[in-house]
Amino acid sequence: MPAASAAKKKAVPKTLRITQTKSTIGFKSDQARTIRALGLGKIGKTIEQVDNPAVRGMIFKVKHLVEVEEI
Repeated sequence: MPAASAAKKKAVPKTLRITQTKSTIGFKSDQARTIRALGLGKIGKTIEQVDNPAVRGMIFKVKHLVEVEEI
């Protein structure tokens, strides 16, 4: 029976650590809104987000403004 309970354990979702490295000044306003939607807003601020396609798309849009590492 322990094997069955091990199969029922939920997988821990992967997370991403995102750090803003550049200012949004001088870039398009939709990129600034994307930074805010991610939960960032100041240079050096770091947040953790669940790794899913929506977050990956936002990161791709502002990849020149952030640094990403998988946890």
